[in-house]
Amino acid sequence: MNVVDLIRKKRDGVELTTAEIRFLVDGVCSGQIPDYQLAAFLMAACCRGLGRRETMELTLAMAESGEQVRPGAIPPPVVDKHSTGGVGDKVTLVVVPLLAAAGVRVAKLSGRGLGHTGGTVDKLQSIPGLRTDLSLGEFVQQVRRIGAAIAAASTELVPADARLYALRDVTATVDSLPLIASSVMAKKLAGGADVIVLDVKHGRGALVQEVEDARRLAELMLEIGTRAGRRMAAILSSMDQPLGRAVGNANEVEEAIACLKGGGPPDLEDVAMQIAAVALCLGKEARSVEEARDRLRGVLRSGRAAEKLGALVRAQGGPVDFLEVPQRYLPKAPVRGQLRASRAGYVDAVDALQVGEVACGLGAGRRLRGQPVDLGVGLELHAKIGDRVVPGQPLATVHARSAADLESALTALSCAFGYRNSPVQPPRVLTATLLAGDP
Repeated sequence: MNVVDLIRKKRDGVELTTAEIRFLVDGVCSGQIPDYQLAAFLMAACCRGLGRRETMELTLAMAESGEQVRPGAIPPPVVDKHSTGGVGDKVTLVVVPLLAAAGVRVAKLSGRGLGHTGGTVDKLQSIPGLRTDLSLGEFVQQVRRIGAAIAAASTELVPADARLYALRDVTATVDSLPLIASSVMAKKLAGGADVIVLDVKHGRGALVQEVEDARRLAELMLEIGTRAGRRMAAILSSMDQPLGRAVGNANEVEEAIACLKGGGPPDLEDVAMQIAAVALCLGKEARSVEEARDRLRGVLRSGRAAEKLGALVRAQGGPVDFLEVPQRYLPKAPVRGQLRASRAGYVDAVDALQVGEVACGLGAGRRLRGQPVDLGVGLELHAKIGDRVVPGQPLATVHARSAADLESALTALSCAFGYRNSPVQPPRVLTATLLAGDP
């Protein structure tokens, strides 16, 4: 086979065979296919699409490109969750310790940021010493020992996705439904979970903006997972405005800790509780979502969820007292400034895409493959949709590396807020829950 022929076939809208997809994934892992040809293939796939069979074959090939957690290596039920990406989305940092504290094992393979959306691996690397490059053995043993682990795709775990993921981030191919589905589900299948809950975002700040497209993406991933023998569910949630109030890396870790200690933003807690409750039901640990949510509230109030995050941080090489004094360890940008309201009124828009682009421009995201992320920069929202503001009231605080970066960010951020004179109803964050049930 010749990779140029595969690129040409996909450019012309021709379906690839199973053997051709396997050849492509093998070339990704061996390094024999250079980045420029992979980028060309990704663009062809993004523009022409992949059929359902092609998407399933690509998912399985990527899942099998490295080591996989063997069935039974971790006693069931084993849960994994994944978000398709959003602005201010630090839900994993809440859900993983929350479920582990509730007695469910969580084996989580995560990614870095894509485009204007943040990634769990980048956020965790705000914590000094914490490793996400766990070997398969370390990953399995940690889940067995403390009930939870969060690891990155690597040369050992889903190596094909690690390389393609990095290229998609910088080639304008992040919003292809088949590429999203195969990337997400390859990590989920390799991680060994028998229960998988997906948080599929839609809206301005999501990779998929239209709710109908988000539903199609969710249904595609549910089909892939169910065919692979997993119990599946998907939550559709809105990303028209950022989730929570912190956007960045270190500051999102801090907000997740606040949520685990009972002081987080209501929208963040609501999404995290729904995902965790559905996971408990699919794992047959609760009879209804309402029963599960009651149980999880008790776990939060008891402090066990926060303690579990501390245990995970210690197990993966972070400071032993991180949860007690996170401010001592999390990096902070040296320059701060506030965006203030120019008029009185009710906030009727906080454009998540614009906010995400501002954070990325500050350095919280990547423009080039392998570009380092500035873990200390970001912003904090003081007003969200439905809030009434008066002239001069702070709308957001920007954390920047320099005065020039601050000025540029404040100018761009001013375009993210909209106002009206009459009251505005805050939008619903949770849109729908799709259950695939037993495979």
